[in-house]
Amino acid sequence: MKENPLLNLFINIVIPAVILTKLNNYLNPLIVFVLALSFPLVYGVYYLVRLKKYNLFSLIGLISIFLTGGIGLLQLDPKWITFKEAGVPFLIGLLLLISIKTRFSLIERLIGQIVKIDLVYETLKNKGNLVHFKRKIKRYTCFIALSFFFSALLNYLLAKILLISEPGTIAFNQELGRMTALSFPVIALPSSIILAFIFYFLFKEIKRLTGLDLEEILLK
Repeated sequence: MKENPLLNLFINIVIPAVILTKLNNYLNPLIVFVLALSFPLVYGVYYLVRLKKYNLFSLIGLISIFLTGGIGLLQLDPKWITFKEAGVPFLIGLLLLISIKTRFSLIERLIGQIVKIDLVYETLKNKGNLVHFKRKIKRYTCFIALSFFFSALLNYLLAKILLISEPGTIAFNQELGRMTALSFPVIALPSSIILAFIFYFLFKEIKRLTGLDLEEILLK
């Protein structure tokens, strides 16, 4: 069973944004806050446990939700959410760069969930292109890490501008709802477009170096 991108968008952005901005006049602000976070939290746990979609990025996403919940429930200074919003994509970018020095980079592991990585490596090795491909992977990993650093900067600016009220208040919920709604067109969409271009050229490189069609290497 594959994840539905529209369902992902609806549960992680649309529903929380609507709850945070529209239900404050009917429920306690803290209840509204918890209810809004429960949708992406339950959705994330479901995909990790029920469908066994285990990967570092999913885990970091869940940790991010828990951090937001903890900051809101403890009613800490909103600056901590600002730091968290910037810190999560920055951490992912940093981990990507660090993974370059390991045997299998995070990008290689991610590719391995999409293509028959053993077949790709075997073909590359037979054609004498494995070392060249490894160099390309490092270059593309740097590009992807830069996209996450860019996302971190945008997250920080968006949170810094919008989150000015104390957690536990109606004003904070509304600000968080607006930030959630704006995060898609301002941050997620541009970042996704950048990643799509990077992966397009990466898979084009795999096809060129192996001589295999994508239909031959994609996992069913």
